[in-house]
Amino acid sequence: MKFFLFVFALLKALTSFAQVPNNTSIVKDSSGKVYPTTAWRQLLMYGGYDVRPANIGKADTEFYLVRLNYEEKQARFGKMPAPKESPFFKSGNKMKIGGVRDTKGNKIDLKESKGQITVVNFWFINCPPCRMEIPELNLLVKKYASDSIRFIAIALDQKKELEAFLKTTSFNYQHVDNGRSISQGEGVTAYPTHVVLDRDGKVYFHTSGLSSNTVYWLEKSIRELQNKKGTQTTAVQ
Repeated sequence: MKFFLFVFALLKALTSFAQVPNNTSIVKDSSGKVYPTTAWRQLLMYGGYDVRPANIGKADTEFYLVRLNYEEKQARFGKMPAPKESPFFKSGNKMKIGGVRDTKGNKIDLKESKGQITVVNFWFINCPPCRMEIPELNLLVKKYASDSIRFIAIALDQKKELEAFLKTTSFNYQHVDNGRSISQGEGVTAYPTHVVLDRDGKVYFHTSGLSSNTVYWLEKSIRELQNKKGTQTTAVQ
C-alpha cells in the first residue's frame, strides 16, 4: 500500500507541471521497447527515470522513458524531503552489534568503528524494495571505494541461500548472513533499513522502507561526515 501511495503522490506532483501518462498510455524507451504500467511506474517511483511526451505540446498517449543523468537525479532528490527516520534507532546512539562475522569469516564489530564511516543495510533476499535498491547501492560503493568506508549488509537469510543469490546478483557490500538475531537485537522489523554511523560509531542517519531518495541521503550523510574532517571524494558518474 505504501508503494502505491508513493507512486500516486509522485504522478500527482508531475501532473501539476507536465503531461504525464496514465494506465492506458504507451510508455517506451529509445529502442522502442514498451513497458507495462507497473514497470514504468516502478522506475519513476525510484527516481532515476522521467517520462516525456512523444509529441511535445500535443495531447498524446505515447511517452518516452528517459534515464536521468547524475546531475538531474541529484537536483530532483535534493528538492525532495528527507526520508522518514526509522523507529529502531536514535541519532547519536551506538549500535549493539558486536562479535559477528561476515560470509568470509571476517569479524565485524560496529560498536568499534576505528575511525571509519560505516553504512549498514538490513535486508533479505525476498524483499522486493531491498533488491530494487541494489544497483544504486553498488554505485555508492564504487564511488567511495577508495575512501575506507565500510559498507555492511546484514541479511536475514541463511549463508547457503545468500551465497547462491550473490553468485547471480552483484551486491558489493560486506555481507553478514543469518542476521535475524542481529536485527531482533537492534529492534529492526522493517526492511530495508539503512543506518550511517560516524567515525565514533554513533548513528548519524537512519531510515526504513522504500524511498526514491534513500541512496541520495546515504551519500549526503557520507559527504557531511567527510567534510567534518576536511576530506571529500570526487563523484564518479
